[in-house]
Amino acid sequence: MNELLVMATIAGRRCAFRADDVQSVIDLGSVTPVPHTPDFVAGMTALRSQTLTVIDTRRAIGLGSSEWTSDHRAVVVLIAGFSYALLVDEIEDVTTGLAQTGTIPGGFGAQWARVATGMIETRTGPALLIDLPILIAGPDRSEVAA
Repeated sequence: MNELLVMATIAGRRCAFRADDVQSVIDLGSVTPVPHTPDFVAGMTALRSQTLTVIDTRRAIGLGSSEWTSDHRAVVVLIAGFSYALLVDEIEDVTTGLAQTGTIPGGFGAQWARVATGMIETRTGPALLIDLPILIAGPDRSEVAA
């Protein structure tokens, strides 16, 4: 496969983003809250005169936000013409995928199954390959209500 992947940790799980989808990795400065937005939208920030919507990935998955620490770095992606800064726990490295994406084994939960296209083996171990448009759409409202 040999696809380049940006490796990160979200809520204690190893996750991968396709490097082609990642514009940069940044140290997240000040984030300005935006009234009346869903709770997974942490707010807005600026990067080189560009406005970024900051997404709390843990909340976008449907998990609590305060259970894990963050190093305040974000993965910047462009989806459907809009720029997003995805707040993650930690940025690990850039590596390559060694095989095609496989199924997600049991035990990860419905939230992870919803936002991941599958499990991918990398040079640094297995990781969940994240589906960016689904992650950015936020949690399934039926999961949040439960």
